[in-house]
Amino acid sequence: MKSYRKELWFHVPGRRAFINITPQVEACLRESGIQEGLALVNAMHITASVFINDDERGLHHDYEVWLEKLAPHAPVSQYRHNDTGEDNADAHLKRQIMGREVVVAVTGGRLDFGPWEQIFYGEFDGGRRKRVLVKIIGE
Repeated sequence: MKSYRKELWFHVPGRRAFINITPQVEACLRESGIQEGLALVNAMHITASVFINDDERGLHHDYEVWLEKLAPHAPVSQYRHNDTGEDNADAHLKRQIMGREVVVAVTGGRLDFGPWEQIFYGEFDGGRRKRVLVKIIGE
């Protein structure tokens, strides 16, 4: 069995963003040479997420609105976590909702997606560099 590991780095200047990282993960798969196996893609920061869904602007807007209703950023004083001097408690909660990682089957050297599926990096507390781990194992 072969194993491949790569870190993808992102810097979102604003507070939040959804970035389609499918092309970068597909490039990793090509680099790995693995034809059959599994690809793990996970955010390595507790205020960021990796998830699978449709690459559709309206859906991304809906996520923004929905997440802000569930875990509003302001007022920052509503969160005990922010008593530490931080202002990102909402980002931790948003990450919990959207998830840490995805695992995708690799079949015939390709990511084995369903219709419209794409991999996204979700940033909920931008302003600094963060990384995503791509780990692919198989034959």
